[in-house]
Amino acid sequence: MLKVRRSRAYTRWFGWYSRRQFRRHFHSLRVQMPTCLPEMELDIPVIFYCNHAYWWDGFWSQLCTELYFRQTLFIIMENTQLEKHRFFTRVGAFSIDRSNARSAVGTLDYAASCLLSPGEAQNALWIFPQGIIEHVDKRPLVFFRGTAGIVERVLKKREELYLVSVVSRIEYLEDQKPELLLSFQPQTLVTKSGYKGLDALNGFMQATTESHLDQVKRQVQERRLEEFEVVLRGSRSVNTISEDFRRIFGFGRGSVKRPAK
Repeated sequence: MLKVRRSRAYTRWFGWYSRRQFRRHFHSLRVQMPTCLPEMELDIPVIFYCNHAYWWDGFWSQLCTELYFRQTLFIIMENTQLEKHRFFTRVGAFSIDRSNARSAVGTLDYAASCLLSPGEAQNALWIFPQGIIEHVDKRPLVFFRGTAGIVERVLKKREELYLVSVVSRIEYLEDQKPELLLSFQPQTLVTKSGYKGLDALNGFMQATTESHLDQVKRQVQERRLEEFEVVLRGSRSVNTISEDFRRIFGFGRGSVKRPAK
């Protein structure tokens, strides 16, 4: 298992690099953030569980942490991917190898220890329980039980932790470049006394994520995006440049005159 080797310099660089990539490839990055979420109690650890539909997943965790939270970020990545991109360990990533049961159990133990580690900032773990990239509209969602396993391990050492559903959707709307939409739901406080077991918690997260994804899909279809804050604007695409060119020089106005015979 590859463990976290955090570096402030790498973290700053990755924040800059992520913004650069988002501006290059997207028309905008829009975030739906409940006002109560950044006001979580900082001494309670939090797990952000996310759908996994795009190659971009994971890039925006650091950006959202910088924009909205005061947290120490941890993120679980597939071992094969982290082996290729080891610099992610410098920004809080560690690996899981589901093909090796003993190693996978070790990763869950390590994840719990990260959430329980002392520090001035809130400990936050970002995880993609699907384990693989699947279409955003695939139903039903199937989650591995590892996230619930981490929760169970944490609750053995403390009384409570937060769970937060986060979903992403990429859509082409009125621009040549797509929109990246991120939606957060209000936090759920999971307590030791209220914990009902791995299967119940895993089922809750699956159902919550499906409902959350369907909600965002309806918002996009109905163009109800007023609750999404534009946090990044992309570089100008060819279609907006050409539209400005036509407006400035008057191309495309009025009817086309045919030459007289």
